[in-house]
Amino acid sequence: MPSITSINETIRLAADSLEAASAGGFCRRSDGDRSDPGEQLVRRAADRARSGDQEALRFLYLRYSSSVFTYVRSILRDEHAAEDVTQIVFSRLAMRLQRYKGGEAPFGTWIKRVAHNAAIDHVRAQRVVPCDDVHDPAASHEDDSPERQDTLRQALMTLPDDQREVVVLRFMVGMSASEVGERMGRSEPAVHALQHKGRRQLRNELIRLDAAPTVRAAA
Repeated sequence: MPSITSINETIRLAADSLEAASAGGFCRRSDGDRSDPGEQLVRRAADRARSGDQEALRFLYLRYSSSVFTYVRSILRDEHAAEDVTQIVFSRLAMRLQRYKGGEAPFGTWIKRVAHNAAIDHVRAQRVVPCDDVHDPAASHEDDSPERQDTLRQALMTLPDDQREVVVLRFMVGMSASEVGERMGRSEPAVHALQHKGRRQLRNELIRLDAAPTVRAAA
C-alpha cells in the first residue's frame, strides 16, 4: 500500500502537471484527456481534501474547474456568474466533501451535482419568488419574509433535481416551457409534466412545513 508521503507527492505532481498544461484561469481540459490521472487518484485526493489538504484541493480544482465552469455556464448563460459560482463550489469543497462517498458515484458526477445545486441557489438568490395565485397589489402583498424564503428554499431542496430545475427556471427565471425544454434537452410536454409534479410536491412540502402560500393585508 502506498505511503501517505508517496500519495501526497503523487497528488502534488499531478497538480503541477495540470497547472503547467493550463493557460491560466480554469484548467481547460476535457474529462476524456489521456493525461487523466485516474479515478483512484481522484478518490485519494478527495480523501485528503476532506481534511483540508491544500495540495489535494489544488489538484481537484485544476482537474475539475473547467468542466464545472462549463456546466454551470450552460445553466446560467452568464460567464461571469458561472465563474463566481465555480469559485464558490471549490471554496466550499472541503466542507462539501464530508458528504462525498467515493463508491457511490465518480467524483466528476458528484461535483456536477454540487455545481448544479449551487447554480440553482444562485438563480434563486437573484429572483423574487412569485406566489402561485394572482392577488390585487392594491389590497395585499405576498409574505416574502426571510423566514418564508428560507422555508421555500428548504422545500425546493426536497424536489428531484429535474423538477427543481423546471420550477426554478419557469417561475423564478421566467423562462417559457419551450426555452426550458431546449436548455434541459426535454420535450415541451415533458417540461409541463415535471412542472406539474414539482409544483404539487412543493405545495405539499410547504403545507407540511406549515408554510403554504398566504398573503398579508397591505398597510
